[in-house]
Amino acid sequence: MNLIPNDPTPAEDTTTAADTGTTGRRPVLTASGLIKAYGRVEALRGADFELFAGEVLAVIGDNGAGKSTLIKCLSGATVPDSGVLRLDGRPVQFRTPQQAKDAGIETVYQTLAVTPALDIASNLYLGREIRKKGPLGTVFRLLDTAAMRRSAEEQIRKLGIATLQDITQPVETLSGGQRQAVAVARAAAFGSKVVILDEPTAALGVRESGQVSELIKRLRDNGLPVVLISHDMPLVFELADRIHIQRLGRRAAVITPRSHSMEDAVAIMTGARPA
Repeated sequence: MNLIPNDPTPAEDTTTAADTGTTGRRPVLTASGLIKAYGRVEALRGADFELFAGEVLAVIGDNGAGKSTLIKCLSGATVPDSGVLRLDGRPVQFRTPQQAKDAGIETVYQTLAVTPALDIASNLYLGREIRKKGPLGTVFRLLDTAAMRRSAEEQIRKLGIATLQDITQPVETLSGGQRQAVAVARAAAFGSKVVILDEPTAALGVRESGQVSELIKRLRDNGLPVVLISHDMPLVFELADRIHIQRLGRRAAVITPRSHSMEDAVAIMTGARPA
């Protein structure tokens, strides 16, 4: 399941482990030298990536920096032309999002991929439905709705999502923030290794954004590493333990909210100053 290794021209990334407080730690998910081209357009030009356990890693970059392509490679939505992905130190290759999910990597995109007509519990188990035991499940393929609702309630309670009171409530009746909470809860329920959140507060109000921020903190506190892709710099600096800056298809730098300001991050992101 290895990807074809290569030796691309290294990015100008002068960040050291000491700079980001990762000395001696083993990353959960890494990417080395990822290259992805669409015709003559190189979306990734030897991109590197490292995610450690129990952290929120923000990924920022200007339009066209390769953020989306990088995340798609990590989540199985895109297969890189070359480079190496490692999960818990072992080389892996994801050719489909399902393969990444089977490995414990869950992604919540801006579109959320929830089914409005179904209730909260059914959305949490969408594509992973629990069937009744015995012939009712194996032959007649009947769903164990009660078991799914019990498990969904437990997951919602574990994450402390107070805004979701009735697990049988149709998703179409929920607010934007509540729908985001359902999508994140589903990712947390099955993402045993990594949860990737793509612009989780986009189009949300201040109050709902705050609720999602608290949810992300709970995921981190539960030991689940979170990759946060966001253009919301205040949110990034509030939540991130480290910040991966993507520029021109490569990792330009990895900084922390303690070592750099928002102005520094934007300057590195736009190329106004070196890393």
